[in-house]
Amino acid sequence: MDNPEQVQVRAIEGEEVTVLDLRVHPSDLGNVIGRQGRMAESIRIILGAVGMKLQKRVTVEILE
Repeated sequence: MDNPEQVQVRAIEGEEVTVLDLRVHPSDLGNVIGRQGRMAESIRIILGAVGMKLQKRVTVEILE
């Protein structure tokens, strides 16, 4: 990641779901998504496990 200082995470909490907005510099977007979306899928799997533990749905939106 070339611009780690520009990473921003914002949580939007609802009654049943929490949405995490992940903003990164456009040049780092490919690193966060990964080859064939593997990194993004891994992030979503981990958040799904966290959500199960909290009995809440957690999703992530990756934005530039």
